[in-house]
Amino acid sequence: MATVKQIQLRLQRSKKKLTGLNKDVTATKGNIKKLESALKKAKAADKAAKAKKKKPVVKKKPVAKKKPVAKKNSSQEKTGSSCQNEETSSKEENSNKTKSCKEKK
Repeated sequence: MATVKQIQLRLQRSKKKLTGLNKDVTATKGNIKKLESALKKAKAADKAAKAKKKKPVVKKKPVAKKKPVAKKNSSQEKTGSSCQNEETSSKEENSNKTKSCKEKK
């Protein structure tokens, strides 16, 4: 059988161990709460990301640029010299305009 001093010693050790374990339990509870709140935030972020992904992205087709049309002066229309004046314009416009002038003739 154990003596009184031995029982008291065991009781003190078990109390120390219990207080240490209680501290660990409270610390673990705190960690669990932090992790749960982080999990909720992550789930909310996933839902938000999925909501954004579900919306289809509509791509607009690029609008083809129209080639600039030379403005006709009233004096050129009357004289019919619009084809003659086109020869002095830039090379790109010249190729387009000369074709139209040839078709008119």
